[in-house]
Amino acid sequence: MRKKHEIVEPGVGKWVSYLNREKKLDSLVGRRPTAPPAPRGLYLYGNVGSGKTMLMDMFYGATEGVVKHQRRFHFHEAMLLINEHMHKIWKDQVKNKSLQSSISSWITNLPFDTKIKEWLAAEERYKQEVQMKNILPAVADKFLTEAHGNHAGASLLCFDEIQTVDVFAIVALSGILSRLLSNGTILVATSNRAPRDLNQDGMQKEIFQKLVAKLDEQCDNCLIGSEIDYRRLIAKRSIDQVHYFWPLNSIKTEEFEIMWDKLTRLSGGIITSKAIRVMFGRTLEVRLSCNGLARFTFEYLCGRPVGAADYISVAKNYHMIFISDIPTMSMRIRDKARRFITLIDELYNHHCCLYCSAASSIDDLFQGTEEGTLFDLESFQFETETEGAKLRRDVLAEGTVSSGGTPTGITSMLSGQEEMFAFRRAVSRLIEMQTPLYLEGVRHLHPYFQNQKESFGTLNAKATQFREPSLEII
Repeated sequence: MRKKHEIVEPGVGKWVSYLNREKKLDSLVGRRPTAPPAPRGLYLYGNVGSGKTMLMDMFYGATEGVVKHQRRFHFHEAMLLINEHMHKIWKDQVKNKSLQSSISSWITNLPFDTKIKEWLAAEERYKQEVQMKNILPAVADKFLTEAHGNHAGASLLCFDEIQTVDVFAIVALSGILSRLLSNGTILVATSNRAPRDLNQDGMQKEIFQKLVAKLDEQCDNCLIGSEIDYRRLIAKRSIDQVHYFWPLNSIKTEEFEIMWDKLTRLSGGIITSKAIRVMFGRTLEVRLSCNGLARFTFEYLCGRPVGAADYISVAKNYHMIFISDIPTMSMRIRDKARRFITLIDELYNHHCCLYCSAASSIDDLFQGTEEGTLFDLESFQFETETEGAKLRRDVLAEGTVSSGGTPTGITSMLSGQEEMFAFRRAVSRLIEMQTPLYLEGVRHLHPYFQNQKESFGTLNAKATQFREPSLEII
């Protein structure tokens, strides 16, 4: 091929000639324009039921088709995705590590000088440290653009219920949000607390302060200062359908059973047992399911080591959930209580229809005792604790998931204010889930029905393609 002729000034090199031409262009037409800074994001915080999530979702819906890369996450879902990406990266590093160790042992056996061998060993250690350091930026780069491939275009991240109640949440959110904000992503977030008040226990203070500084730099903080819980207000002004059966006596238990029988008959299906996929190859057995309906006991969902990953899978697969035998919760069953709170969060976030049989009314469901009030452990449901002597990364490497006991050191750091927020939110959401306004939205908003619409649209498109040739023949 003929080499392209390059204009180079005599007496200078190629790069100096290029810079000189750039200066001349700047003097003639002005400097090359730079990309404008990304618009500032918004951080909404305030009391339970004040409308933070509703405002964020309205904004998110208005940007569909306008913003190229847009994602909406609840805290639990985001942390699970981060863990999943980290798991994949960690597995790749384990494979590479075995290869590198083979290379290192080969180098060690070579007839090199000792100093050269030490230098090579140090080089290998440095590479491994760099890989570890780059895990969070690598996860951040996949956070918004994984489904699109093309990284060009505006990016919007809507993040519901930002929390920093454990060390991993602080480190992960700091690394990932800082990376995204530095790359021009617009963040719209909700939380119960202002950014500076998120970490009241002082965990990883230096890292947390960097996150707060980045949020202050890139987002406007907006307090939704209403003391009114609008979920309760809507419930008071509407005629609730009977979805919450209490107390646990023979009459209410029979009414609950009649409702289950009635709705399964209307669904026209046969009650079967089914295993649904969770993540990392795990499954959860749903012992009673029927065409988008599922039934569980409180003990099965909240009395075993399961967590947000399991609840998200249940919420995505079933639009109507029956939960029986819910007790009044106190400090004595705090692990079950925090799992129940996480379960309600996910059923609400996926807009499920919920039927409950419980020992007490919604307002009396969470009771403190003389032993102390309940802890808000909702963020410890997925590998935030150690399993025996195993660290998080060891658990990830093995591909196991657990939500077992919580270390005393972690629970002791949680404040009473955090408990109050968690319980008030769960109660507020349970109340709203009984209202006609919420229930009317199930068919429009739940993933089960959205997937049916997509499948129906695909079938219609195929049917149209099939009919078109016959029209041409006629």
